[in-house]
Amino acid sequence: MTNYDAQEVVRIHQELRERLPRDPASRVEALEKILTEKGLVDPQSIDAWVEAYQDHIGPKRGAHVVAKAWNDTGFKRRLMADAPAAIDELGYLGRATGHLKVVENTTTVHNLVVCTLCSCYPFSILGMAPAWYKVAAYRSRAVRDPRGVLEEFGVEISNDIEVRVWDSTAELRYLVLPQRPDGTEHFDEDALANLVTRNSMIGTDRDLKVTALGEG
Repeated sequence: MTNYDAQEVVRIHQELRERLPRDPASRVEALEKILTEKGLVDPQSIDAWVEAYQDHIGPKRGAHVVAKAWNDTGFKRRLMADAPAAIDELGYLGRATGHLKVVENTTTVHNLVVCTLCSCYPFSILGMAPAWYKVAAYRSRAVRDPRGVLEEFGVEISNDIEVRVWDSTAELRYLVLPQRPDGTEHFDEDALANLVTRNSMIGTDRDLKVTALGEG
């Protein structure tokens, strides 16, 4: 069993406070350097985890789910009926997607996801939650004034469109299935996935743009 030395813990904590800068990004960089010097972490392992969440576990997985639903009516049916089972077909099922419900945007409905109690989030298909998702102002105002919040994200919802707010919990999390943009009938799944934004799968983005990247 590892010995616990309270005095040593206090000393290390004080040393970290004295050496770490105030800027968050600089603090992270400095903390990594200190932990590396003490042999407590491997920089390559940290880089691998960051790459995994940004490029693989991150929103690209969710974008793939959305693109497949747009392109495959059978998969979309299964996704809407039992999201975890459908996502498991793609090998993306994780602890944060074991209890997942997909809600679909339409011409008359817009969906917005929030977690009012903390920051429950389907990170296994959307990666790390954005900072604003965890902020108390978003968590409270998304329920009280969803249209106002959406406007701050540059999304104006007309009065003839119903806004539905879904409150995520540890037992049930949500993924928004955005509308497929017009003019993408010839796009394959990879090209469609390039159009999907993380915010559109949370609901703070609505009208996805067809870009050269999407056509690539």
